[in-house]
Amino acid sequence: MGTLVAVALTALALDVVTKVVVVATLSDREPIRLLGGLLTLRETRNSGAAFSIGTGYTIVFTLIACGVVVAILRTARNLRSLPWAVCLGLLLGGAVGNLADRMLRAPAPLKGHVVDWIELPYWPVFNLADSAIVCGGVLAVVLAARGLQLDGTRLGDEEPDEPDEPDTSGSDASGSGASGAGTGEGDAAGDPAAREGAAGAREEASAGPVPADAAPASERAASAADGGSDGRGGDEPAASAGHGPAEEGGTAAGPGARGSAAPEEKS
Repeated sequence: MGTLVAVALTALALDVVTKVVVVATLSDREPIRLLGGLLTLRETRNSGAAFSIGTGYTIVFTLIACGVVVAILRTARNLRSLPWAVCLGLLLGGAVGNLADRMLRAPAPLKGHVVDWIELPYWPVFNLADSAIVCGGVLAVVLAARGLQLDGTRLGDEEPDEPDEPDTSGSDASGSGASGAGTGEGDAAGDPAAREGAAGAREEASAGPVPADAAPASERAASAADGGSDGRGGDEPAASAGHGPAEEGGTAAGPGARGSAAPEEKS
């Protein structure tokens, strides 16, 4: 925004100062020819647009100039590009310079004639405000052709690709495997049967393939553990039975039982 204002004020100041000097020095005087006639300084009044176009539509051009100024000021709020700031500054300064003539000079407000004073061979007489408008228009065409927008971006620019997210599936799997292994080791450390099963599994893994009808080492270890506990509990009824009716029966039978067994051996 600051660049736009600076360019606009510079263009406006140059236009106003040169017009004041031309009106004061060249009014009612012969044109001044410079550079062998390549440049002529001639004071004229223009009721039309730039380069003396549309001389019968002074009020229309005045209203158009007011609309251009308002549009440029509204557009400047979203301005982020330095080249566009220079472009709009030139357009704004030139439009305000000619608008000041139409509002303040004779014959009446909104109908004032613009002061023109620069003449080139085979070219209409113009002023610095006209030059600023033309330069700003050409620059706008160039910037639009290159795709540069008011916010500084370019048309067709692709957004940067987002970086690929790292694949964490492998690390998750390894972490879960490690946690499972740690849990198994913890269980084996707390249970003797589990320790025996783990030892049997390691022996089977080192020994090679296991026959289909062989039970896993973990099951054999579990069965051994269960059998040991059940054997300890089952010895008590067997011992009590041995001291109970079985002994009485053996005592009552006595020699008779042995005598019945002997004929069987002879036959």
